[in-house]
Amino acid sequence: MARKKMMRFEENLERYNVLQMEDKAYTKLKGNWNKTHFPSSQPIVLELACGYGEYSVGLGKVYPNKNFVGVDVKGDRLWRGSTDALANDSFNVAFLRAEIQKLDEFFEENEVSEIWVIHPDPRPRKRDRKRRLTNSRFLDMYKKILKKGGTVHIKTDDDPLYDYTLEEIAKYKIKNLLVTRDLHNSPLYPEHHGILTRYEKRAQKQGLKINYLRFEFE
Repeated sequence: MARKKMMRFEENLERYNVLQMEDKAYTKLKGNWNKTHFPSSQPIVLELACGYGEYSVGLGKVYPNKNFVGVDVKGDRLWRGSTDALANDSFNVAFLRAEIQKLDEFFEENEVSEIWVIHPDPRPRKRDRKRRLTNSRFLDMYKKILKKGGTVHIKTDDDPLYDYTLEEIAKYKIKNLLVTRDLHNSPLYPEHHGILTRYEKRAQKQGLKINYLRFEFE
């Protein structure tokens, strides 16, 4: 297993659609995604803690008029998403190996059009509350890098995290809030285009319902 991971890390270094510390452009991406990386200047959409990048790749196929960036720290998982994007000739899909708490080091204010947070680690312990990707410290950062009218999508099978998220976003002035505690039986489901992550498939097998919300900051 360790040898396979090392091989994937080495392959990532050679791939144009995986951006990480070893790349010369890594520290110059902020404000320049549509100038120096993507072949077309289009709205930028982020998938945070993207794992295997199912949404980045899936939405990239559905919306060729948008540019997608999956962000995660685990290189072997990014390799999987990168492989799928390459297989589909998805030049509008890239992967950034970085910590989410450093997101504003890679994206300028008002540079991003949408953010997807799909089945993030719920961090159930109270002492880990500030590490939840829907904690206000992260929401502040999302608000900063989003364009006016930019959309935040949050999806989880963890009910306590969903309740916590609703409490956190209530601290902000928001608009166009839509919520459901049963996404697959909701009118909101079609906008997901049948894209399922590994975690969502696992949750379905366990009989769990999928919570989802989306909103815009005012």
